[in-house]
Amino acid sequence: MYNWNTDTKTFKNAGEPYLIWRLEQMINFGLNGRRLDRKLLKRLWKKLNIDPDKKRFLRTLLWKEKS
Repeated sequence: MYNWNTDTKTFKNAGEPYLIWRLEQMINFGLNGRRLDRKLLKRLWKKLNIDPDKKRFLRTLLWKEKS
């Protein structure tokens, strides 16, 4: 993922805010051949600000409801 408007080298030291930002960027703007970390995604789920349709889709993948 390439981000031209954020200095990711210094932002990586921010810890959880960086992880939240990175997940949001990957989900909203493309994975660029990478995979999402399922455990990290579940852990930060409530803090993510992502597109509602994408969030609904990811919810079905993460927490499969048994029928």
